[in-house]
Amino acid sequence: MDLQQLETFLAAAEERSFSRAAQRLLRTQPAVSQVIRKLEDELGEPLFERALRDGSLTAAGEVLRAYAERLLGLRAEAASAVRELKTLERGQLNLAANEYTTLYLLPLLDRFRRISPHITLAVQRSLASRIPDDLQARRAELGVLSFRPDPNQFRSILVYSDAVAFLVHGGHPLAGRRRVHLRELGGQNFVAHNVASPLRRQIIDTFAQHKTPLNIGVELPSLEAVKRFVAMGNGVALMPELAAAREIELGELVKVPIAEVKLERQLRLVHRRAGTLSHSAVAFLQAVRAFSLERGRPYLYTAEADSKS
Repeated sequence: MDLQQLETFLAAAEERSFSRAAQRLLRTQPAVSQVIRKLEDELGEPLFERALRDGSLTAAGEVLRAYAERLLGLRAEAASAVRELKTLERGQLNLAANEYTTLYLLPLLDRFRRISPHITLAVQRSLASRIPDDLQARRAELGVLSFRPDPNQFRSILVYSDAVAFLVHGGHPLAGRRRVHLRELGGQNFVAHNVASPLRRQIIDTFAQHKTPLNIGVELPSLEAVKRFVAMGNGVALMPELAAAREIELGELVKVPIAEVKLERQLRLVHRRAGTLSHSAVAFLQAVRAFSLERGRPYLYTAEADSKS
């Protein structure tokens, strides 16, 4: 049986007449009768008390009526749910980010929740190197990355440009300097995040290019731990300014510019090239674009060019 047959059966049951059911459904009476006969043949039971000629249902007809009402109700509910997705009255958006890039998302999530309060937001923490796999496996719809993944598989939009800050604690001898030279940092004891990343590689390469030793005395498993350790008076650090913005504002850490170099990293929102974005994801990207136009740098919204391969 299909939903159209059940719809015809319910019309006949409610109208208590095949002819009135046919008028209601804009069909002929023989067509309605044929549908009912097919249902009865399939179920092996009569559905109407034909001897009474008043449209009464048999016991089997009453059972089928209850299920038919539930099934057609579910059909209506499903159609309504799909419409609500388009109007953002319901839906879910799954994003993937690492410890650092989640900080970029916070003001955007705040803005999006105000615009679309009915959308459920879920940000899963993942290593940046694993986020492309999360997107391909559909564990997330959008990811935040500081590197561009394979452009043949992913579309990416530059959304934030973050400076890499040289940070010391307030009592450090360099804390009062307006700037330092990179060669002066060869004698410093660096506290580093021990996760391999493009930024770590960039810093190592920069020191090598300037023939300056990079002395990493302590490695810790999170940026939060690095910040706290340096603020306690232990060594110095290089990390994205976004990750230390609060501590810099409170004076727990001091940012000292490096004269010769300006390290930056750009964040991008990434999604699978294949497939269609959900209404929730499209609305989120629209909110990101509006936010960037309103705030300006360091917020951006620039689609990266497609691969020419």
